[in-house]
Amino acid sequence: MRMPRRSPTSRKPSTIWKRSWPLSEPVPERLPSADGAGSVPGSICVLTAIGRQLRSRQLSLGVAESCSGGLLGSALTDLPGSSDFFQGGVVAYANPVKVALLGVRPETLEEHGAVSAQCAVEMACGLRRLLEVDVALALTGVAGPGGGTPEKPVGLVFAALAGPGGWAVRELRLGGSRSEIRRAAVLSVLEWLRRELEPGQEVSPDALIPS
Repeated sequence: MRMPRRSPTSRKPSTIWKRSWPLSEPVPERLPSADGAGSVPGSICVLTAIGRQLRSRQLSLGVAESCSGGLLGSALTDLPGSSDFFQGGVVAYANPVKVALLGVRPETLEEHGAVSAQCAVEMACGLRRLLEVDVALALTGVAGPGGGTPEKPVGLVFAALAGPGGWAVRELRLGGSRSEIRRAAVLSVLEWLRRELEPGQEVSPDALIPS
């Protein structure tokens, strides 16, 4: 399914969201065993591909994290030479930090909550402005074991990506323990970024990351 594209400067993504967009492929409830290195098992090959594309296109990357608590940034810095493209990140675990540092609107949190597509988009766009990076990733969700509700169960995670051509968001439904959910969220958003960066992909005028 093609993801929606919007301007990264938009301040009101909540006004256009009528539904969420799931991943085109299911996310496994259990991650594969560790591949020998890295804080997120299975991530090194994905990170290598991401790093190669970001370096060749001279693009910078930053991350905004809530439920992953810094795990996404940690995974990125597991890759030797990631300082060539990775500028840094913000762990905005508490809502006031989301507002103060990332520019998430209080009305977004009041109307939709921190675990929402709207919040994820504002986190990604805010991080992109804050660090002045080309590409920003954001994660917000319910890692458990508590905190879930019928509307927002444990394992619900929203991932957002903001780039020069706009932004997009995906809804993840993950299973497993707290640590497994967090790792699966990180691996999923990294794989999404890898696909966006693949040569020959997303070449339309409204591409998130134009070739």
